[in-house]
Amino acid sequence: MKTILLIEDDTVLRENTVELLELARYKLISASNGRIGVEMAQKHIPDLIICDIMMPELDGYEVLHALSTSQTTQHIPFIFLSAKTERTDVRKGMNLGADDYITKPFSEEDLVNAIESRLAKVAILEDLKKEQPLPIIEKNEPRLKTINDLKNFFDDNGTPLSYHTDDTIYKEGEHSNYIYLVNKGKIKSFKIDDQGKELIIEIFKEDDIFGYTSFIDNLPHKETAKAIENTHILGISFMEFKNILNNNPKIGLELIQLLTDNLSLIKTQLLQMAYGSVTKKTAATILKFAEKINRKPQDPINISRNDLANVAGIASETLIRTLTSFKKQGLIKIEGRNIKVLNIDGLKAMH
Repeated sequence: MKTILLIEDDTVLRENTVELLELARYKLISASNGRIGVEMAQKHIPDLIICDIMMPELDGYEVLHALSTSQTTQHIPFIFLSAKTERTDVRKGMNLGADDYITKPFSEEDLVNAIESRLAKVAILEDLKKEQPLPIIEKNEPRLKTINDLKNFFDDNGTPLSYHTDDTIYKEGEHSNYIYLVNKGKIKSFKIDDQGKELIIEIFKEDDIFGYTSFIDNLPHKETAKAIENTHILGISFMEFKNILNNNPKIGLELIQLLTDNLSLIKTQLLQMAYGSVTKKTAATILKFAEKINRKPQDPINISRNDLANVAGIASETLIRTLTSFKKQGLIKIEGRNIKVLNIDGLKAMH
């Protein structure tokens, strides 16, 4: 019989849920607030935890953080239970490492199905470990050798997440509990300077990996990431990603090369921002977006002038004047907020 820990401060709901799950043949232990819940989880090591978010002493987010930092409790499946239905609350819970999220009011079927699904996943993973004894794994070559292998792993095992245009995926200062792969759409990462100006660091498109701050320690994000169009991504928890690197050293070498290439691009961009003329910066930025966002450079660039200005490191007004000059020279065509490249060789000559 599997043991479930229910952490819920509403007495009526807690008692009713305990009774419901006991009828479903689970062993229940319960706690009336987050602090007691953490203590009971560490004492009893349940098979699964269901936890409310808004609670006294420790809220659900703090409970999950406390348990995820302990070796004895960090692998216990964790389901949030809350009346909060806003996407931001769901994203925050999942980014912290929760396995599922159930909103109140819920049906018996929804709750039991969520529990069964999470327990089944744990059981399957344990069976796979038994089917692959350690000596065999040691003798075989690692399964993941290249970045493409890693991306296939995201496709097969990643948690799917969807965001609308301007939705925030994570904020600067939040813990980086997930590593992401863009399945569809585009994302910008940026920082806000002391004057409140948005400085874009990078644009991520389909098939890009992002969200990592360290492959060794779970450090807070150094920037904010936001969708610039409707976007679908796949997330792998930091702990799982770290295990992949430990068991597949060739992937680590590939990632080092990827990071080296990214650093070279960033250095080039910094040099352009420091020494390049406005015309060169604008031309280089248009070419960068054309290459990064579109398969064909001649396709319209669906990006705001403000984002172009942020990447180029120049004021929006200055960018607009330069774009007008490019338009008069026949280099680009401006249609609303879209910019279409007409003479890519001419832009490259300026760059």
